[in-house]
Amino acid sequence: MNNYREIYEQELVNNVIPFWMKHSKDEVNGGYFNCLGRRGDVYDTDKFMWLQAREVWTFATLYNEQEARPEWLEMAKHGADFIEKHGRDAEGNWYFSLDKEGNPLAQPYNIFSDCFASMAFAALYKADPQERYAQIAKDTFNNILKRQDNPKGKYNKAYPGTRSLKNFALPMILSNLSLEMEHLLDKNTVDDLLKAVIHEVMEVFYQKDSGLILENVNVDGSFSDSFDGRLINPGHTIEAMWFMMDLGVRLNDPKLIEKATEIALHTLDYGWDKEFGGILYFMDIKGQPQQQLEWDQKLWWVHLEALVCMAKGYELTGNEKCMEWFEKLHDYTWNRFRDPEHGEWFAYLNRRGEVLLPLKGGKWKCCFHVPRALFQVYKAFEKIKVEK
Repeated sequence: MNNYREIYEQELVNNVIPFWMKHSKDEVNGGYFNCLGRRGDVYDTDKFMWLQAREVWTFATLYNEQEARPEWLEMAKHGADFIEKHGRDAEGNWYFSLDKEGNPLAQPYNIFSDCFASMAFAALYKADPQERYAQIAKDTFNNILKRQDNPKGKYNKAYPGTRSLKNFALPMILSNLSLEMEHLLDKNTVDDLLKAVIHEVMEVFYQKDSGLILENVNVDGSFSDSFDGRLINPGHTIEAMWFMMDLGVRLNDPKLIEKATEIALHTLDYGWDKEFGGILYFMDIKGQPQQQLEWDQKLWWVHLEALVCMAKGYELTGNEKCMEWFEKLHDYTWNRFRDPEHGEWFAYLNRRGEVLLPLKGGKWKCCFHVPRALFQVYKAFEKIKVEK
């Protein structure tokens, strides 16, 4: 029988975090190397701002909530110093990518660089309460709110006035970021933001007729019968539902927790690959062919976020279906994504569940989803106090 609390904590502390401590720190130029091969070898030296910030957040949060290890705080500050110096343009927008020395490579078109920068400095401020950390977090957060109706601004490629869609990702991230920033914001700002993001996630993007959440809707919230409008990303939905559960706890709203649990369970049923197992990456709500050629891949973050969601769902509701799904997901992920030989987890599997790429970090994967999920799962089982 598995003691999930113990094995997830041990995986975090003894396998995953040591991998990043050993391999990702750039001792010469500052910041972190994101692109790491199976053994931790650096295969590309470009630095992506949202991934740099995520690693700052990870080490600051572990210092704050796991154990106050000086080496974890030093690692967080190492990355923060680099992005503070090089990460923003003159208007305070965060670049997408830099070269290894900190010279900009891609314009600040991606608002998620800003989201994770604010999250990183908010967490770092808890660990080391220097006022400049708080100011960076608040200034960036306010900039996000100003940009939220047109996140890409002048870098938006869509032709104005034709098919204007809004995307699920930003309200989803804001539902988590609002709690991460709560210690730096006034109560009214937080309360108003929580109300707005819950409405967007649970009423605008959620489709009552199908019980699913769309990735894109028309600006008025209506359905767009197009590639983008039909798009379902089961992993995004499931991750958002544990954010909603956290908000339900924060607001003492058991109905929100129950609804989030129901949506997550339905999405797992819908998104699970009945032939090969695992959760499909993209789906079309009408069953039409997808534009994303990687639609049938099995991704690390999707399965890890599902593990978190089911652990929290069981912790908060006692719904046995959550435990059944957790065990099914655990068996799939632990046997396919985890690398017992060289540490950390693989990112991409093909539909059959075979490793597609041996990388441990890249343009989209860093020191974030794996450690965050391991931490969240073991904390949930610490509260459940059961062994399975």
